[in-house]
Amino acid sequence: MTYQRNFIKELTYTAVGIFIVLLAILVSTQAINLLGRAASGRVAVDAVAALIGFWTLGMTPLLLVLTAFISTLTVLTRYWRDNEMVIWLSSGLSLKQWIRPVLQFAIPFALLTAVIQLSVLPWAELRSREFAEILKQKQQLSLVEAGVFRNLGSRDDRVYFVETFDTDSGVMKNLFLREVDDKGRESVVFAKEGTFSLTDNKRTLELSNGYRYNGTPGQADFNEVSFQHLSLIISVTPKVVNAADSRRTIPTVDLFGSSKPEYQGELLWRLSLPVSVLILSLLAIPLSYFNPRTGHTYNILIAIGFFLIYQNGQTFLRNAVISGQLNFWLGLLPMHLLMIAAIVILLRVRSMPAQPFFSALKGGSK
Repeated sequence: MTYQRNFIKELTYTAVGIFIVLLAILVSTQAINLLGRAASGRVAVDAVAALIGFWTLGMTPLLLVLTAFISTLTVLTRYWRDNEMVIWLSSGLSLKQWIRPVLQFAIPFALLTAVIQLSVLPWAELRSREFAEILKQKQQLSLVEAGVFRNLGSRDDRVYFVETFDTDSGVMKNLFLREVDDKGRESVVFAKEGTFSLTDNKRTLELSNGYRYNGTPGQADFNEVSFQHLSLIISVTPKVVNAADSRRTIPTVDLFGSSKPEYQGELLWRLSLPVSVLILSLLAIPLSYFNPRTGHTYNILIAIGFFLIYQNGQTFLRNAVISGQLNFWLGLLPMHLLMIAAIVILLRVRSMPAQPFFSALKGGSK
């Protein structure tokens, strides 16, 4: 029908604008936060863009939920404000006839949310943690300060000292290093130059043009060895991020059938967001009711209240499932069923806006 095509077209244009605005607000806020942390040295400057990308991807499902809900609410509220909905109801039509076009608009949002929530986000979360670990290791390698004794890696028996350090090239001049092995033998290294490197999952200290002295303190067994190049392994492999270490990185297929409460709670959350796109879009139909005579947009406040109750309720039930207080189905169904009941009741009432609330509820819809 013509009204359906025009309605979906207007919804699409509105959704694009709302999504861009919400995305711009959230990204700019997070960018300011990360740039502030980078200025204070808590985050590497070259990692800001990647961290913003991972964070934005993680927020996309919630943005899609909000976009579908706000778009439907905005367009239908305009219909009420311009008296188009009054003409609709006066013609003997019901608000229930808006369900089909609203679902045609919301189902693609729900499918996209499901794909991101079930497949993309676990992968992105794992890549984000791996990136953070690599970044952390690079920061440890680059944490060099001239004239200060520092531990080499995580070992307390390895200490090095650098006379000068070029921050641009990463080259250390006149380097001194002392280490003690498990047998108590001491090794002292003097080198003219040295650099840190991270290759093939190995963190190494590359030294050139120096001497190495080995022996046991108090005994005359020290020997001297000169070298042109010496590689000291700091760490054999960086920390490997395992997908099973966090419920947020576990693939969705591994969550099904699991008896672990934290896995059930994560699966509940991943399934709930796509469903909430459809439910909130349908809920926007009766919540869009606006009385042009009063001029008050109380429906917006009511819609915000419903959204907060819905999302906070789902979060509360998810946490209850994770803590083992509820089983999976008791955590998944209540809030969705409650919102569906609210949709049925409000559609019945708003189809007869001239009637008092309880009279419309008892009298039935047109």
